[in-house]
Amino acid sequence: MTYKAVIFDLDGTLVNSIEDIADAMNTVLKGYNYPTHDYKTYKNFVGSGVKSLVIKALPEAHSHEEQINKCHKAMMTVYKDQCTQKTKPYEGIKDLLEELRIRELKMSVLSNKADALTKKVVASIFPDYFNPVLGLKIEAHKKPNPIAALEICNTLGISPEEAIYVGDTGIDIQTAKNANMLAVGVPWGFRDREELLECGADLILEQPKDLLKLL
Repeated sequence: MTYKAVIFDLDGTLVNSIEDIADAMNTVLKGYNYPTHDYKTYKNFVGSGVKSLVIKALPEAHSHEEQINKCHKAMMTVYKDQCTQKTKPYEGIKDLLEELRIRELKMSVLSNKADALTKKVVASIFPDYFNPVLGLKIEAHKKPNPIAALEICNTLGISPEEAIYVGDTGIDIQTAKNANMLAVGVPWGFRDREELLECGADLILEQPKDLLKLL
């Protein structure tokens, strides 16, 4: 198969953003005198969007709809202001992107992070590499629903079989499978190799440049 495009997940795949995410959510929790969580715990909270993160972070006794919505709004406000403070690319990612650009591969980003935040992070850290860049706009469309992945293929003028989807969670692997794309997992992000394999990853990269072996 000749692949024409690579679609990347953002958090845990291209960038290590866990500290900014955790710091923002902990700021919200502290405002209500709720217990906070460490970075390792937040790695298991992320992947399904900010609202899901809020639900997981809140104490069970306070995880009702009204409080979830208040904390979600507060989290979005705090995180918007600091989403690029500590977030940085994983080692080897920028070299990979440059090589993909030289090879004229189309590159896109698909994240369950809110669309505006996804675009802000990508524009700040990876200007001029990705088009389109899509985050979550409609809750029902979040990964592993393949609708946004297929929308990217349509925008790029390729078939799903001509795309590689790269991500760090089982949700990403399921998204790729649901869209009939090659599902490539990365073990340097927020989940472990076992989750990626259990969800049916076609390949696990050891380091970013290993992706070039598929091209």
